[in-house]
Amino acid sequence: MTSDTTGAAAAGGEDGNDPARGNFIAGAWTGAASGEHFERRDPADTSQLIGRFPASGPADVDAAVAGVRDGYGEWAATAPERRAEVLEAAADQLARQADELAAELVREEGKTLAEARMEVSRTPANLRYFAAEAVRLLGETYPTADGGLLLTLRQPVGVVGAITPWNFPMNIPSRKLAPALAAGNGVVFKPSEITPLLGQRLVEALLAAGLPPGAIALVQGDGAAGGALAAHPDVAAITFTGSTAVGTKIHHAGGPTRRTQLEMGGKNAVVVLADADLDRAATLIAKGAFGLSGQACTGTSRVVVDSAVHQPLLERLVALAESRRIGSGLQDGVEMGPQATRAQADKVLDYVAVGQQEGAKLVTGGEALTEGEYARGHFVSPAIFTGVTPTMRLAQEEVFGPLLALLQVDGLEQAIEVVNATAYGLSSGIVTSDLAQALRFARESQTGLVKVNQPTTGVAMNAPFGGFKNSSTQTFKEQGGPTMMHFYTQEKTVYVSS
Repeated sequence: MTSDTTGAAAAGGEDGNDPARGNFIAGAWTGAASGEHFERRDPADTSQLIGRFPASGPADVDAAVAGVRDGYGEWAATAPERRAEVLEAAADQLARQADELAAELVREEGKTLAEARMEVSRTPANLRYFAAEAVRLLGETYPTADGGLLLTLRQPVGVVGAITPWNFPMNIPSRKLAPALAAGNGVVFKPSEITPLLGQRLVEALLAAGLPPGAIALVQGDGAAGGALAAHPDVAAITFTGSTAVGTKIHHAGGPTRRTQLEMGGKNAVVVLADADLDRAATLIAKGAFGLSGQACTGTSRVVVDSAVHQPLLERLVALAESRRIGSGLQDGVEMGPQATRAQADKVLDYVAVGQQEGAKLVTGGEALTEGEYARGHFVSPAIFTGVTPTMRLAQEEVFGPLLALLQVDGLEQAIEVVNATAYGLSSGIVTSDLAQALRFARESQTGLVKVNQPTTGVAMNAPFGGFKNSSTQTFKEQGGPTMMHFYTQEKTVYVSS
């Protein structure tokens, strides 16, 4: 484990977080079977302990899955209207705690307070959106030749394993747990070990709202717990958001009969054509690249810019990067917080070195900030590279930090080729005043999300979310859309004769 999640010897917790009570398994708060635990510390000031949490392993996962397998039947048999009421009540609970949760999110994950407030407000909205889906699960009827009745039913799949990332520790879990529960499933939830407290808060709200204890389990811990959950034979479906490397392992562990929903990495690009409003382009690129400290799966990583406007765009981007105020997200005026862990900060710095070794030019940033208020945090200044070519690692590999690579092209056709020349296909964008060019890009970009004159980040909760290529399994979309609940239900065809 990193220094942010160390296996400390102390037995107690802080802020009410006791490692002997950090898992929720078989209807009770409990610790890890091994008795081991880990710490989470504030990434802006690692002298501040967030809490201690159970370091769960396969034995804990076995107990959690068994508890939900044997206990979720009550919830599955609950009337859809009642399931909706529970999710609505959980949303109300989270809304009442909004200020406290936003502060905890800043301290645990490293967002700015404005970013944390946005996520905290989105989480109850997700629960309310999916609460309505509980009463909208529809079957179909079909004509028959014998005058009987032929229909389909949608029923819960059973035990759902939800493995979620640290960068949106409430929003992403809420859009997995809420539809799974709305459909009547039981859920075993494994949040990231980097953000265990916010995962715990979500489960607490659901239980306080009246969710039967047998319908949910919370298992804290690292990849050992996640791997055991992904491979467990009693888990009917796995929903995962995280890296492509981990998602690939989960897909292999699931085998051919288990449904999986995997949203993974990205190498997202914004195309800037010669006719673009450059002030607007620079502003939305900086938001996509440096917002959330560059730690969003849809964050802007590449700028594919027409040579005619490369220099003036670069000047604007450098000015925005250098003026960005960096610090603890609880401080007024801070626009970019720390990287979530020391390992994440080191990864960004490693890619800065890689870019220079490959011959790209570091124009600004890419430095570890270690003096004064930054001394005990994981702070890195936003980096901008020019002279990047499509085959360089900076143009091919996901960094997941505030690092922006500029690639020059001549016209839209070449831009599309460059955008599509990666193994990823999550999000892309274009800045132009030419609608025909924008629509051509939307058709030909090999990404699941296309943004026209908008940042690559930010999505609507009522629209499908998912990528192409190595960014997604491309089987079931997350969030809204007419087929969104299909992942969490199985279709049964029924023939009836009198």
